[in-house]
Amino acid sequence: MTAADYCPPRWLRNPHVQSVLSSSALRRSRGQRLLESSGAVTTEHILDGGDGVRLQAWHSAVPDRPVRGLALLLHGWEGSAESSYMRMTAATMLARGFEVVRLNFRDHGDTHHLNEELFHSNRLDEVVHAAVDASRRFSSRPMVVAGFSLGGNFALRLGLRAPQAGLPLQRVVAVCPVLDPATTMDSIQRGPAFYDWYFTRKWRSSLIRKRELFPDRHNFDNATLSLDIRALTDWLVRRHTSFASLDDYFNGYSIAGDRLIGLQVPADILMAEDDPVIPFDSFSNWQLPDCARLEIAPWGGHCGFIENAACDGFAERWVAEHLDAGRGAR
Repeated sequence: MTAADYCPPRWLRNPHVQSVLSSSALRRSRGQRLLESSGAVTTEHILDGGDGVRLQAWHSAVPDRPVRGLALLLHGWEGSAESSYMRMTAATMLARGFEVVRLNFRDHGDTHHLNEELFHSNRLDEVVHAAVDASRRFSSRPMVVAGFSLGGNFALRLGLRAPQAGLPLQRVVAVCPVLDPATTMDSIQRGPAFYDWYFTRKWRSSLIRKRELFPDRHNFDNATLSLDIRALTDWLVRRHTSFASLDDYFNGYSIAGDRLIGLQVPADILMAEDDPVIPFDSFSNWQLPDCARLEIAPWGGHCGFIENAACDGFAERWVAEHLDAGRGAR
């Protein structure tokens, strides 16, 4: 499968339709049904993120079936392990004989109680630690990782760190990864208002939950929560990170320019030319190593790539096929 194989019907070629449907209740239900029908047994695990950090993960495996590998899946910002694309990708990987671990980043899903400090996008160390923990608990080989949106950004950075961390990672796949966070922020604020509303609403709910759980540590007022998304991010950076400015924070997790040149793990990246959140123009000067390949589809929106009225996903099948290419001898 390549990006050129994705050809949705005309009514699905609008990027906003694709992006909105990707987070719809219909699609979530579709993902849940597919995962439930896979025959897999799913169990909760709390992975070691290092320095006392605890991250929740859901491990799924089909009983009495030979295991071909372990797939680690990473969701996007304010998504979760239960996001439709996570469930649908998990079901597809299970059908191919893989075990699957769906990781929840800090403060995503129902995990706000596990750690006192807030999530931010530069918390790569704990994701690396959790990935290493998962690889040790579930000894299937090889290990592959896929991520969507911010999770795609994390997946590619995880690939950079894998050799140093001793992580037996065979392949990385990313769908619509956040490339330049500053550019993405501009796109959210300048684009149709519902994108800003969607992300800000979910983030505010997360912060309110954190305040309820840890009132002594997080005593910010409602005026703080009423800030727009850029001002609220700036507040987060200055109060809850070691970065001196918003620009420094964005640079901290940017993978634009030549930041992935040192990547040694084979990587496949799927991007939509019409993505309203991750501007296609930002990919023009992206420098990738020989082991990485970027595929661009003319349609798909942001992490959509929906194929029909049933909300079947091209991206999930594309991810599974490319992850399976990283499978080696166990």
